[in-house]
Amino acid sequence: MKSITSSSYSVHFNETAYAALNSHLESSKYSKVFIMVDENTHEHCLPQFMAEIHGDYEYEIIEIVSGEINKNIETCTQVWYALSELDADRKSLLINLGGGVLTDLGGFVASTFKRGIDFINVPTTLLAMVDASVGGKTGVDLGTLKNQVGVINQAEMVLVIPAFLKTLEERQLNSGFAEMLKHGLIKDASYWKTLQQINSYDGVDKHIYTSVLIKNEVVLIDPTEQNIRKTLNYGHTLGHAIESYFLESDNHETLLHGEAIAVGMILEAYLSYKLTGLSLAELEDIKSTFLNRYKKVSFTENDIENILKLLKFDKKNSHGNINFVLLKSIGETAIDIKINNDLFAEAFSYYKD
Repeated sequence: MKSITSSSYSVHFNETAYAALNSHLESSKYSKVFIMVDENTHEHCLPQFMAEIHGDYEYEIIEIVSGEINKNIETCTQVWYALSELDADRKSLLINLGGGVLTDLGGFVASTFKRGIDFINVPTTLLAMVDASVGGKTGVDLGTLKNQVGVINQAEMVLVIPAFLKTLEERQLNSGFAEMLKHGLIKDASYWKTLQQINSYDGVDKHIYTSVLIKNEVVLIDPTEQNIRKTLNYGHTLGHAIESYFLESDNHETLLHGEAIAVGMILEAYLSYKLTGLSLAELEDIKSTFLNRYKKVSFTENDIENILKLLKFDKKNSHGNINFVLLKSIGETAIDIKINNDLFAEAFSYYKD
């Protein structure tokens, strides 16, 4: 697959990824190379990754604990201390080998350690390949509030190696697939229809490539999310609130990111039907597509009340307003839409019914 070029870095795929990495390591003369992993990627991905690196470099492995609950400033502090104790300097490189939690956190750690060292993202989950590792967003959660602290800073390169997907359970693959479906909804109706037909993740490489292309096109136009990049947040305003609520709740099983966003996309499709012209047929198409693939989530009235309270923390908010990305039709969006509170109850009723 041909590499995809962004503003200051490239996304490389498969064998081209390893070739680009080896060339970069040889030419950059880093003082030391750090590879950050979690316990899963340490066991299942690191040996395969290291076997493809050629050259004699000084490596150190830093392991963090997996899971969204550990995507916080405390974990960052542990990694900053580890880098200091292992003699990292401003000419060091941090390679983030893992899913979205690890690439988000690793990018933030690198961007702030000694005011910034180089980093490379090697996403190992479908979610990270098509979303978290591309576009320069780095950061951590504040408690259970998603991505409240961070910076936009680009990696030296992103290496997408779909062979790592063989280490994942289907639930994790489904989580990433939700973001791919989102790309179709916001940008390409034909891509949406293509993804609807997928029943197996074998051969998903070409669709990963399409999703990265779509996201990259949006980010190139609006790298700092002043306008069109907001469309990538479709489903995330309510979806992130749901994810945060379930993360902190003792009465609910934690939802994966894509599972929460899938609910958010149905809810926000209903809001789109009411406010921005999405047709009833397309609304029903969106709802059935997600409910056929993702387990339906139960919400009590108390759950809904508490989820809506979390909307005030959404990153797109400004001047006290909660701003939504909605659909005019499948493939066409509207941004900065304000919602009457009564419609939220209607949206949840539509989802539950």
